[in-house]
Amino acid sequence: MNTTDTAAPELEIAPGVRAPMLGLGTWPLLGVDAADSVARGIANGYRHIDTAEKYGNEDAVGEGIRRSGIARGDLWVTSKLSLPGHSRAGAIQSYDAALKRMGLEYLDLFLVHWPNPELGGYVEACHGLQELVNAGRLRAWGVSNFKAAHLDEVLAARLKPAINQIQVDPRHLQRPLLEANAARGIATGAYSPLGRAGDFLTDPAITGPATAHSKTPAQIVLRWHLDSGRIAVPKSASDARQRENLAVFDFTLTPAQRAGIDALDTGAGPRLDSDEYGH
Repeated sequence: MNTTDTAAPELEIAPGVRAPMLGLGTWPLLGVDAADSVARGIANGYRHIDTAEKYGNEDAVGEGIRRSGIARGDLWVTSKLSLPGHSRAGAIQSYDAALKRMGLEYLDLFLVHWPNPELGGYVEACHGLQELVNAGRLRAWGVSNFKAAHLDEVLAARLKPAINQIQVDPRHLQRPLLEANAARGIATGAYSPLGRAGDFLTDPAITGPATAHSKTPAQIVLRWHLDSGRIAVPKSASDARQRENLAVFDFTLTPAQRAGIDALDTGAGPRLDSDEYGH
């Protein structure tokens, strides 16, 4: 991992492939709002944009990228496939469809959004994504919302996801799954990294470090993710909040501060159970 005061640290998620550890989430923005958020986010300094087929905004994200005027090679773009992609051919077709919607020639990262285990197709989808990487059409592939058992089925097929993007926040640390990812050499990405209700932002474990570092509670939580080795993709359509979320590269938390935030974990699972929910 490397870091500077002005750019997001990067994490090597696959051999020779390094992803910016702070990205701009785009759900549930649509249309003009999504395009505008992405264009402004890039102007504010984001270099990692996260979207998905299910979000219904890949076209708008692509428009925002074009509107920004930034060179494609200076961005990291992630998207995710849904149910039609749950086969070897389907994954490739889903990738081509995503590129067409976004108006891009390639993606940096493409994920299987949910395992949908009742379909029994996620391993085949991973085969298709690996074929895209082998062909030089995709930089890296991964999964999202996969439990340890799902990961093990993929690994048993001699396939290795670069990343598993899951719900992680101070109240939902998902320790067993974090440990499962780490034990298998799979990076963790955190979606909803600031939670939804955000009640933990007033806890002394967060407000104390915020005072000590002259940062906001949200900045402390994002720094906690980075210092814990996770990629985080907070969503924000506000200029002020986008800039606030990016102003976290000039400090680090102490081990005691990180442990204090870890201790806020309730042990609760994610909002949605990936053995029961999917799309």
